[in-house]
Amino acid sequence: MNNARFPISLHILTLMTRETGTLLSSDFIAGSININPVLVRKEISNLRNHGLVESKEGKNGGATLAKPASQIKLSDIYHAVQQVSLLGNSRNSPNPDCLVGKQINTHLDHLYQEVEGALLHKLDKITLADFSGQFI
Repeated sequence: MNNARFPISLHILTLMTRETGTLLSSDFIAGSININPVLVRKEISNLRNHGLVESKEGKNGGATLAKPASQIKLSDIYHAVQQVSLLGNSRNSPNPDCLVGKQINTHLDHLYQEVEGALLHKLDKITLADFSGQFI
C-alpha cells in the first residue's frame, strides 16, 4: 500500500456510503478528495471491476455502492487496489557469497507475509459501514 490508491478508494466509498442510493459524480467526489476527476474515474472503474461500485455514464451519471456498506470489508478494498507488497520489494540482487546477502530476500519475504497478514486480519474485521460511521 505504498501508494495513495487505498485512501482514495476508501474516501470514494465512504462518500458513497454517506449518500447511499445517490449517484455521485466524479467531479463531486474529486472536490471532496481534492484531486483530479480523472483519477476518481480511474479508481471507480477499478472498484466497479471488483464488484464494489456500480456506475452510470453520461450527463446524469455517477457512481454508487454495488452492495450495502455492511457487506464490504476494508480488506476487500485493500485487495482491489493492492499492486505490490505492503513494504515493497527488493530491486537488487544481493551478493550470494555474503552470509546476509544470500538469505536476506527469503527472510524479508517471510517478514512481509507476516506483516501483511496482520494488516489483512485487522482490515477483515472492519466493514465500510463501521468505518463510515465515524463521520458524524
